Amino acid sequence: MKEAALRHQRIAADGIHLHVVAAGKGPPVILLHGFPENWHSWRKQIPVLAAAGFSVLAPDLRGYNLSDRPADQSAYRLEHLVRDVAALVRATGHPRSHIIGHDWGGVIAWAFAGQYPQLVDKLVVLNAPHLKIYFKKVRYPRQMLRSWYVLFFLIPRLPEFVLSAKNYRAVREMFRRSPASKKAFSDEDTEQYIQALASPGALTAALNYYRANIRPADMRRFVDTMPIKAETLVIWGELDPALGIELLEGLDEVAPHVCIHRVAQSSHWVQNEAPAEVNRMLVNFLKHRKRI
Repeated sequence: MKEAALRHQRIAADGIHLHVVAAGKGPPVILLHGFPENWHSWRKQIPVLAAAGFSVLAPDLRGYNLSDRPADQSAYRLEHLVRDVAALVRATGHPRSHIIGHDWGGVIAWAFAGQYPQLVDKLVVLNAPHLKIYFKKVRYPRQMLRSWYVLFFLIPRLPEFVLSAKNYRAVREMFRRSPASKKAFSDEDTEQYIQALASPGALTAALNYYRANIRPADMRRFVDTMPIKAETLVIWGELDPALGIELLEGLDEVAPHVCIHRVAQSSHWVQNEAPAEVNRMLVNFLKHRKRI
């Protein structure tokens, strides 16, 4: 999609303003990115969804890139993140929206669908666990070891130092080495993410997603929710080094109308590693009333 086809907007959310990239016309689709990306995470999906007849909104989540960046760590609690999405849905002028999320965006999408079922049309989650299943599985050694980085991110200041050292070498290596497809991220893609993270306070804001949501008491209402009513598609790269496929077990209990599509040769960054397959699944799922 040509740059001229993208519309850059600022939308009022939960006490802040979000930078949003919009494209297309039609039923709204909101795309929620993960750590440590921004709206650019969806560069391979935005033109396809717009061409398929959808109005696409891809925000920079709060703290990221060009969105407002609250200094208070508590501003990144999940309750605020889901309220941001509610504001985005209402800004579309439609009664509800399709919600698509990856990584942290997927966690937010799960929580949003549980808290605001009336605002959700269809739900799509890519390589992000439902919190009820995650907190159950993380007690076991396999997923506990995979989640070591979460404990590291909770340490004050040290993660910022490590991740930003040598011109963000650790982040660059993550995008270069972690994907199963080494062509998932170009040098230009990585540089876009680095420049955004290098803005004052941006890396700390991204890490605050972990730091502000570690207390069980704060997360309880997002764990113990009623089953999700929306038709749900989960797309999962099976080679994800951080999130094991065992996190798919029991999904039908939290989302009774779920369909799971596993991508065997993809890792965590599935929408960038297997864009053609992901795009086909997204368009088919969103366009048809019956589950795929």
